[in-house]
Amino acid sequence: MAIEGLSFLVLEPERIGQFLAATGLGPSDVREAAGEPGFLASILEYLLQDESLLLVFASERAIAPELIKPAMYALRAAGKN
Repeated sequence: MAIEGLSFLVLEPERIGQFLAATGLGPSDVREAAGEPGFLASILEYLLQDESLLLVFASERAIAPELIKPAMYALRAAGKN
């Protein structure tokens, strides 16, 4: 789900630009971090912070919006192991 979120953000230059600005990452950092559970959780957390963006993402990817927060928590937990 987080990879889907990243793909969703990357498709729109404004979306990915805002995400990069919010996280302080550069494009090369994203490639490197994409396999890290903590980074993946931050993608979902970013989407959860903007309800309109979250709903567009969920609708476009046919994901129930209420499943995104538990997925974020699961990734956070995986990153602590």
